Amino acid sequence: MYGDIALFSGTANPKLAKEISQSLCVPLAKADVFRFSNHNIFCRLHHSVRSKDVFIIQPIAASYNEQGHMSSANDNLMELLIMIDTVKRDSGGRITAVVPYYGYGRTDKKDQPRVPITARLIADLISTAGAERFLTIDLHAGQIQGFFNIPVDELTAFYLLSDHMRAKKIENGVVVAGDIGATKRARNFAQALDMPLAIIEKRRIQHRDGSDAEALNIIGDVEGKNCLIFDDEIDTAGTIVQAVHFLKGAEAADIYVCVSHPVFSGPAIKRLTTSPIKEVVVSNTIALPPEKIFDKLTILSVAPLLGEVIRRIHLGISVGELFDE
Repeated sequence: MYGDIALFSGTANPKLAKEISQSLCVPLAKADVFRFSNHNIFCRLHHSVRSKDVFIIQPIAASYNEQGHMSSANDNLMELLIMIDTVKRDSGGRITAVVPYYGYGRTDKKDQPRVPITARLIADLISTAGAERFLTIDLHAGQIQGFFNIPVDELTAFYLLSDHMRAKKIENGVVVAGDIGATKRARNFAQALDMPLAIIEKRRIQHRDGSDAEALNIIGDVEGKNCLIFDDEIDTAGTIVQAVHFLKGAEAADIYVCVSHPVFSGPAIKRLTTSPIKEVVVSNTIALPPEKIFDKLTILSVAPLLGEVIRRIHLGISVGELFDE
């Protein structure tokens, strides 16, 4: 048996960590985590965690502090590794890395010559640093679980998002997969909402002059229907906004977008705010600065879910049964 829960937060999403702490009724353990003038990261625990059941909450995503300074995904990954090592060297009983968003998850296979499988590299780094368990939400690809040599609990924001949309009682709705790769997720979402499924298909077409272009085709009926686009994340929002404009061209009615992770990099905010989307629904796996919050955005908290799963892991209760209830 391990000792009491010791709950730590990195600097990437302290608000989520505080909500998890409140959900568990367990205070956040204190640690100094800062960067020297040469940008090296340092961590110092305020109290011993010897034999305790330690959970370190830190998404691998870009983040912003209260002064508006940005830390890159790489900075926050390094911070996570250093915090794990710090706890390990203080003889923590068990260390669980709680990573709501798994950065580099898209680089999950060698799909062209001379490229890395970075998702596997990150898994190795987390294990080598000393984590004995890994907890995350909606990996980009299921096979990433197999990259770890330690137990992995992959949770999902699926039910949080589907419950929100079900409560809206949208009539004449259809769930849309923004591309072929999102079909499985969208199909499950459609089944949960008892709605039909439509799929946007992309094709490269070659012109006689040698030039090529991308053509979109819709599989399913969207004319006059309220569309719900469902996927795991929004990065630059290029694919999502292209799909939205295509659906509007096909005479769709209102369009909603539901994703687990609001990466919102580059031109994403401008694209989303100027597009004819009625609502963008996301979870709070990634902390968003004020300038990335806009009127059409709804943020749902995964803190109660993560808090309950942390409790079950600590007590040795099945996590899978949580989703069977």
